Amino acid sequence: MKRPSLLSAVKSGKILVSDGAWGTQLQQQGLRPGQCPEEWCLRHPEAIKAIARNYVEAGADMVQTNSFGANRYKLGHYGLSHLCAVINREAARLSREAAGDDHWVIASMGPTGKILMMGEVTEEDLYLAFKEQAVALAEGGADALCIETMTDIDEARIAIRAAKENTPCEVICTFTFDKTVQGDYRTIMGVSPAEATQTAVEAGAGVAGTNCGNGIVRMVEIVKEIRTAFPSLPLLVHANAGLPVYKDGQHIFPDTPGFMAGWVKDLIEAGANIIGGCCGTTPAHIQAIRKAVNEATGK
Repeated sequence: MKRPSLLSAVKSGKILVSDGAWGTQLQQQGLRPGQCPEEWCLRHPEAIKAIARNYVEAGADMVQTNSFGANRYKLGHYGLSHLCAVINREAARLSREAAGDDHWVIASMGPTGKILMMGEVTEEDLYLAFKEQAVALAEGGADALCIETMTDIDEARIAIRAAKENTPCEVICTFTFDKTVQGDYRTIMGVSPAEATQTAVEAGAGVAGTNCGNGIVRMVEIVKEIRTAFPSLPLLVHANAGLPVYKDGQHIFPDTPGFMAGWVKDLIEAGANIIGGCCGTTPAHIQAIRKAVNEATGK
């Protein structure tokens, strides 16, 4: 059965499950420090397709793409900016093949790493960079463009506009927040969840939310704040598997699949419509989240 639009599925009342971390899976496949993760779309396409397929088999309704840092600026660090369109197109194509006709592909677009207020880049340059990436992802078969891990509302606004004006894809925008000493949440630029979401909505995002930076427990608090300000906006959450701890020479994400699944009902009650994972999560986490969503919704 061919999939409906992502927005129509959410607005029908369904609670959807997204996929989990890609970086963790790439490292398990052999990605070494200093290598460009996105270049694997060209050098190791079967490994990339396998990651997406594993998440589909775990119960995800949608999968992302190996394109988080595939903008011309991030790729430039590896001397690969000239391959930007090729890498993004291939990233979307691989996830599309793994997803089939009955699952969505929400293509990942992360920050450029450039700071507007410092004059490192102009708004026009940012727009052109995001346009280049968005167009290629759409050509590769993406259903939606997931502009994620944003902290600068101006960069997010430009990315959303570039996606909306140059592709037919639905647009998702998620921000990363830190808990302050006062107990509230802000981006590193000092913007609250409600303020960040307002920017995303005004720019044209059909789905907003939060990813990375927090485990699922804190995500419940963030979603509650956004939902209070936006009663009917579709919200996506990609939570980390807890906050990382350094052990035996490496960073470990402590939240088990069972722990994360235990908070799914709370996250749904807080107002989340799409639930998945970010750093440290695996197909096992997504499988547990899928089961918890089914139980919470009576499936």
